[in-house]
Amino acid sequence: MADSSAPEPAVSSGEDPRRYAMLLSAVYDATMSGDRAPARPRSVIEESWNRLRAKGINPDCHIPPRVETAGLDLLRQQSGLMTVLDDVTRGLESVIGEGDNILVIADARGRVLWRSGSPRVLGLADRLGFVEGAIWNENAVGTNGIGTALASHRAVQIFSAEHFLRSHHPWTCAGAPIRDPRTGQVIGIVDVSGPAATVHPTTVALVDLVARLAESQLREAHDRTLNLLRTVAAPILARIGSPALAVDADGWVAAVDSLPLHNRILLPETGLPGRVWIPPLGMCDVESLPGGWLVRVADVESAAAPSRVILDLRDGEPSLEMAGQFGSWRRSISSRHAEILLVLATSKQGRSAPELAEDLYGDRSRVVTVRAEMSRLRKQFVGLVAGKPYRFGESVVVDVLYPRDMSSLLTSSTAPAVRAARG
Repeated sequence: MADSSAPEPAVSSGEDPRRYAMLLSAVYDATMSGDRAPARPRSVIEESWNRLRAKGINPDCHIPPRVETAGLDLLRQQSGLMTVLDDVTRGLESVIGEGDNILVIADARGRVLWRSGSPRVLGLADRLGFVEGAIWNENAVGTNGIGTALASHRAVQIFSAEHFLRSHHPWTCAGAPIRDPRTGQVIGIVDVSGPAATVHPTTVALVDLVARLAESQLREAHDRTLNLLRTVAAPILARIGSPALAVDADGWVAAVDSLPLHNRILLPETGLPGRVWIPPLGMCDVESLPGGWLVRVADVESAAAPSRVILDLRDGEPSLEMAGQFGSWRRSISSRHAEILLVLATSKQGRSAPELAEDLYGDRSRVVTVRAEMSRLRKQFVGLVAGKPYRFGESVVVDVLYPRDMSSLLTSSTAPAVRAARG
């Protein structure tokens, strides 16, 4: 559940920011030296300072945070924040439009995934290591709008000497957590940062409002996903005529027939598709659906039937058909996904990320691109492809339908593996 209390600004509308910054500096110096301070810091700041002092972090030592740029595109895909990126940016245009602040979106670990703003302020941020791929939690950079929002699970504004590291005192920042509306877990932080002179008491409230709107967008996007899954699953459930349900990749229920209503079931990490034990349903037969799973309480006296996949590469748009024990579905697929599935269908032992990069691009170093593409494919067709190496699941039987004239196989493709197949 989100904290219902209003976020507390660092500087109220009636305060002089310069005078308040001087007071904070005196409080900071006294606190760090162990002397009696002229005032107490705000509770959220005091708690953060206490956490960091207990860990022995030196407030006068600024070590640029670790930067992880390798795989950044994949981390963005996996963050769950891609669908709200545009909404967050539009919601905070008024704050960054004048060029005094930058907008930053970080993941649940405090890793900076995106940032935008004027070249001047971005240049200032570069000097602190406040760049895409940098870890910006409290352990890395002390009290700040991203790390402290993560630690306190609330919207915060950090002004000048409220930052634990002295090197950050010229800055002000306001950050708010974005929660997964399904679970309440924090999945990211939206943050606005800039020179301390740009502090404004309404910024933290605006950032918090944009984070709440992002959560609403995530809730609506999930509802749309479940509705699409429900459309596919409903006729299949009607044909089965026995206890079954349809769930998304995370186990959230889209449709149910002849079973008590569940909001979510706990899916096993391995063994899907196939026959697996699922509490509280017991032994179940699980088949892939577009964007989720068909789960049917198993008849333990009969063996689980394998799923049959038909990759249709004949004239026209490539498509994928899945025929299972309880029903079938067919979906058009992109040329890139058709290339990947063709390679896997003809490589029984599977392909590593470097091998797939060679197959698709002729360049084994493009593993980040491959992993991002595989992440999209596996999200769209849950359970179809296993990993390490990438391969079709053991319970999947694959047939490929080729065009009569092999020279017309995926005509727009330039992938080396497809060119070889044409020959």
